[in-house]
Amino acid sequence: MVTPIIILLLLIGPLAISYLFSKTQKQPLNIRKFACWGLGLAYLFFFIGHFVKAQGMVEMLPPWVPFRLTLIYLTGVLELAIGIALFIPKLQRFAARLAVIVFVVFFPANIYAAVNGVGLGGHQWGPIYLLIRGPLQVILISWAYFLCIKPAQVQWNKT
Repeated sequence: MVTPIIILLLLIGPLAISYLFSKTQKQPLNIRKFACWGLGLAYLFFFIGHFVKAQGMVEMLPPWVPFRLTLIYLTGVLELAIGIALFIPKLQRFAARLAVIVFVVFFPANIYAAVNGVGLGGHQWGPIYLLIRGPLQVILISWAYFLCIKPAQVQWNKT
């Protein structure tokens, strides 16, 4: 169950570090920029998982899904593209929208894996794993929407 903690640290890390830096330097904080960087790091982590744990991810898909290994690699490349785009200011909102879509579209695979006790990333815990994964998905989607997509004041300069 270490994976959700790693994801949260990657997600929050850039924003927390930049917040501390902005406080010590008395500089404004660009929340959107560093929130997108955190989401980008999380997506790069997801990408790595698709290649390092490809066979385990194949097992997360129902047997009737065709070309499961190819699909895992293709979705890994998609996650790489989203992760990189989240570091490019002009692409951040678009990439964050794609990230939300990916979170929603991929969630049924998490449900299938949890219900069937597939032993990857906590799914071997069975349906109870969804008590962690479900809220994590909500956090990731909310992060992407409220901090990376939704128009908001991007500079924060309270002292």
